[in-house]
Amino acid sequence: MQPNLRTVQGEIESHLATIFRRWGPEPKLTVAGRTDAGVHASGQVAHFDLTKAQVEGFSSTGPSSTLDLIATRINGIAGLEADFKVLESKRAPDGFDARFSAIWRSYKYRIADSVAKWDPMFWRATLAYPRELALEPMQNGSDKLLGLHDWSAFCKSREESTNIRTLFEFDWSRDNQGVLIARLRADAFCHSMVRSLVGALVAVGEGKLSNAELLQIRKSGIRGSRFKVLPAKGLTLAEVGYPPDSELADRATATRAKRQLDETGL
Repeated sequence: MQPNLRTVQGEIESHLATIFRRWGPEPKLTVAGRTDAGVHASGQVAHFDLTKAQVEGFSSTGPSSTLDLIATRINGIAGLEADFKVLESKRAPDGFDARFSAIWRSYKYRIADSVAKWDPMFWRATLAYPRELALEPMQNGSDKLLGLHDWSAFCKSREESTNIRTLFEFDWSRDNQGVLIARLRADAFCHSMVRSLVGALVAVGEGKLSNAELLQIRKSGIRGSRFKVLPAKGLTLAEVGYPPDSELADRATATRAKRQLDETGL
């Protein structure tokens, strides 16, 4: 939610208020992670809580009114020209928390460099880059960054929070139109981390930064000006991973405790 701005969360909560307004308070979303303005999401996850009266009231509106149909109701209110869609809705397992139960998140970043075929159908989710980028050195550099590290050189640091994360995957490929696609997966990402990492590897692919220099930057922990933080438009939150149902509650408790530790600085 943003004051005086239209957001996906704001739209969905508005539609939920329409669906459940007769039976109690307006449901509020808890999301797996917020995205910067201009960043897309194809695999965002959210949860909300309902009262017993809301569950019973919704179910009483028709023989087929199960909670699985909330997505259908939201999409119906949004209309045919909606620029977002709820893909699925269902009752969450016990202990599930969209944010704190997550064990990893994955992102994609699309870049149409000078040798890729430009497709106007995907312009809102693809960065047009004016020069050719070399895929092999970019992949070599990405491979060297994997693991548990302090990512302060690639994050917009926030007071009393940690930038230590585990990067599980950072892979590059070209699709059938030659568009470069970066795929990153980590236990979590700090602010602007993905766009910074992709920007650093673009500098490598253009020959402006060597892989040895890339590692030096990561080890330094100092956010400098050797590469650009890329625009939001090429970035998409692709998927959020969760543990087995039996581990959801414990994961949420552990993650929440860790976040509180980070925020207090203790």
